[in-house]
Amino acid sequence: MNKLPPHVQRARRPEHKELRLASILEAARSLALDKGVRAVTLTDIAARTGINKSAVLRYVETREDIYLRLTAECWSQWATALRDALGQRTDGTADELAVELCRTVVDQPLLCDLMAHAPLTLERHVSADAVLAYKLAALAALDDMAQAGARFQPPLDEEAVRELVSTVSLLAGSLWQIASPPEALARLYAEEPRLAHAVVDFLPRLTSAARTMAAGLTLRAR
Repeated sequence: MNKLPPHVQRARRPEHKELRLASILEAARSLALDKGVRAVTLTDIAARTGINKSAVLRYVETREDIYLRLTAECWSQWATALRDALGQRTDGTADELAVELCRTVVDQPLLCDLMAHAPLTLERHVSADAVLAYKLAALAALDDMAQAGARFQPPLDEEAVRELVSTVSLLAGSLWQIASPPEALARLYAEEPRLAHAVVDFLPRLTSAARTMAAGLTLRAR
């Protein structure tokens, strides 16, 4: 039977379990920021945390469960960042909203990376309860952003802002993967002029698409 390393005490009290879970999540976050979500294994996370894999699995279901929890956290952080950026203004424009949406999500590289992985892999390797918890957290963040956005620029209602945020999140997840290729691919793109189209300037491309959609939503609302 696998045992904890001698220097690691098993967490028995609820508050100790919460601290251990927080350390696991922090290790996973740090590793993903260093080398990308796709490259991080459960073994990596266990090693960074200082415990073995079987011990990690006392606190989470799978590696994917760890990153789904982090995706939910990141959605909440994005909502907070957008609300802070918009402040208490009620005279903003849809164009300004689009720009702030993109700026605040690009400031969260982990979320940009996780957005593509969540539906493709993370949700497929956890329990239904874990998916439900993630979905509810993401929806709560989306509702928060919709309320803040509709207050910021009244021509769009909450439903329209929700549509804008959802589309920006989908585009951010896809564009991030294209704009952040592995080292070998990045070198190939730099050396081969015929592949110049594969080099994506992430923030400008995302912002251009968001501003266009925001303008369209404004026209529809009127």
